[in-house]
Amino acid sequence: MGKLLTKDLDKMLGCIKKNPRVIIPPQPGFDSGVHLANGNKCTVVSTDPCINVPEKWFGWLLIHYSASDVALFGAKPEFSTINLLGPPSTRPQTFQNIMQQACGAADELQIAIVTGHTGTYHGLSTPIGVCTTYGTIDRRKLITPGGARPGDYIFCTKSVGLEVAVNFALSREGRAKRILGVQQTQKLMELVPMQSCVKEALLLAETGGVHAMHDATEGGLTAALNEMAEASRVGFTIDFERISICKEVQTLRKHFQLSDKQLLSMSSTGTILASVSPEAREKIEVTMRRSKIQANILGIFTKNMRRILRKDRKETMFPRDADDPYVRILSGKL
Repeated sequence: MGKLLTKDLDKMLGCIKKNPRVIIPPQPGFDSGVHLANGNKCTVVSTDPCINVPEKWFGWLLIHYSASDVALFGAKPEFSTINLLGPPSTRPQTFQNIMQQACGAADELQIAIVTGHTGTYHGLSTPIGVCTTYGTIDRRKLITPGGARPGDYIFCTKSVGLEVAVNFALSREGRAKRILGVQQTQKLMELVPMQSCVKEALLLAETGGVHAMHDATEGGLTAALNEMAEASRVGFTIDFERISICKEVQTLRKHFQLSDKQLLSMSSTGTILASVSPEAREKIEVTMRRSKIQANILGIFTKNMRRILRKDRKETMFPRDADDPYVRILSGKL
């Protein structure tokens, strides 16, 4: 379940022919592609599936998943296409509810829905949505995961693992109440909007001094930091103690006996890692505070290619492979 291994993804993408109009083709670690439009303008395109999420939030997340990826490249999401598929037993009202949610989310983000497809098919057991979102940007303002520079600060927004805690509360409400408490579980159930990063990604891009951005979805900080380092050909050093971990995630960690590696790998959709120039540090911090967006500096990117994790004044190698406990926590197998 989840992303293919990089070596397998590379093999799969090997048949795609190069095209001079495509300046960011499909590649590991890049959740959007980019092609030339007119003059210095280029179009950022991202597509994402939505499956196994609460029906109450299905359409909202469907829009925000791909819109977030476009915003992380510095482009304002402008247009979307939507595919809604389901098993033959899917009620028309279910599709209508999802579409109403999607339209509401699109309206909030000022996205125009252009086209799509809806249908029921044998072989499916649950509704599936796929949204593709487009945005335009001046090529000179384009931000990618591969732009990190030695000496840049590593900014991280929001709490690591919050997505896991929220989805645990939604999908395992009874168990969550026993582990986290009734009030905290109810609070988490209302934090689904934290899984979008459109607002802060655009704010970071507009503020300036941001050389690279990536969201910490599947594989959490482990996957995102390694992908940024690989794409940018840099190393990094981060301090474990600087990572923001909310008390609900701390409780889950203790209950499920998660290792440091598993904590670092917790799926954190909505969390952004940004490579920020030293000159822009103060401006970014002020902007984030004024907008009431949590942002911590975890460390720096380095010319040295080593990837270092500091904890308790000791240095160890940062894990290269993610061990995301998302599925096991939500399935109760941990």
